[in-house]
Amino acid sequence: MIPALMPNYNRADIAFTHGQGAWLFDEAGRRYLDFGAGIATSSLGHGHKHLSAAIAEQAAKLIHVSNLYRVPQAERLAARYVAASFADSIFFCNSGAEANEGLVKAIRKAQSDAGHPERTRIICFEGAFHGRTLAMIAATGNPKYLAGFGAPVEGFDHVPFNNLNALRAAITAETAGILVEPVQGEGGVRPAGPGFLRDLRAACDEFGLFLGFDEVQTGMGRSGKLFAHEWAGVTPDVLSSAKGIAGGFPMAAVFAREQVAKALVPGSHGTTYGGGPLACAAGNAVLDVLLADGFLDQVNDTAAYLRAGLETLAARHPDVFLDVRGLGLLLGLKCAVPNGDAQNAALAEGLLTVAAGDNVLRLAPPLIITRADCDTALELLENTARRLTPAKTEACAK
Repeated sequence: MIPALMPNYNRADIAFTHGQGAWLFDEAGRRYLDFGAGIATSSLGHGHKHLSAAIAEQAAKLIHVSNLYRVPQAERLAARYVAASFADSIFFCNSGAEANEGLVKAIRKAQSDAGHPERTRIICFEGAFHGRTLAMIAATGNPKYLAGFGAPVEGFDHVPFNNLNALRAAITAETAGILVEPVQGEGGVRPAGPGFLRDLRAACDEFGLFLGFDEVQTGMGRSGKLFAHEWAGVTPDVLSSAKGIAGGFPMAAVFAREQVAKALVPGSHGTTYGGGPLACAAGNAVLDVLLADGFLDQVNDTAAYLRAGLETLAARHPDVFLDVRGLGLLLGLKCAVPNGDAQNAALAEGLLTVAAGDNVLRLAPPLIITRADCDTALELLENTARRLTPAKTEACAK
């Protein structure tokens, strides 16, 4: 008999009751160091006083009014993002997939408004992940996510990641733009190669295309800058963001330059919940922290410390971990054993991680972690490797 809650998730048999900082506590009182952060979403950790107070204060006043009326909290947050980023205008929505849908619609509509209605196709990359809607599983292109849902939504072409020659060869008269993750999170924590994002910008300028960045996972400070593309010195035309944008409260956004943003006129796109008072109160609270003097510097310092420790760990246990990859506090351990085994072994040690593609164990802790938290995580990963070494040795013997 099917359970009341649809069984479309393979959930661990753990229920958390509360959290504090980078720690979560289950019903039995056991604590876990959270280096998954709700899949890179709980950016300020758990029980953050400023974020919790902002949500509680706004919830007591007003939760929802719809976008039939002005929302001052959204106006303030959008203005702050415009001041802090490349964007001229912001559209608020609810999830990463919804933000990516808005991004694709904006690119297509902007091309049409510019006199090129034939330009509707988006070039995407193998190994990408852009969401679970029908259009976004087509943009992702992974057969596993497409299986059983009929013919894929038209309009998406796929080329190998980090391959500029393949990208340029795929451009046609119907190409509208490019959608790329600066670091492929779900695809295995695979960063764009040196200069690749700059090459994409140059190709878009050459062929009259719009450059879109999926920063659902890499944005909002996770890379050590507000957005990961800033490390490459590249300006996109449009960008999607979600996950850590409101510290765990459901929220997302499309950031766009004027030429793209102005295409979404009244009636062309919308959302019931997006940009509501409560979500934007949370978003403003998170941005208060991210933009505070020295915060992103601290993220970079902690990320460098953690990465150095992971590299030492991998060198000490080459039968378990092959290498370290990623950017900022989105890091991956390429595994020599099944990454699901590594995830379960880490869980048994009290460390929460997230499996990713390419047999990678993903680490995406809250941005507020300390060096002491990193030391604890490295100790738990050391114990994880020791748990897995006998299994690796036995497997090789067979």
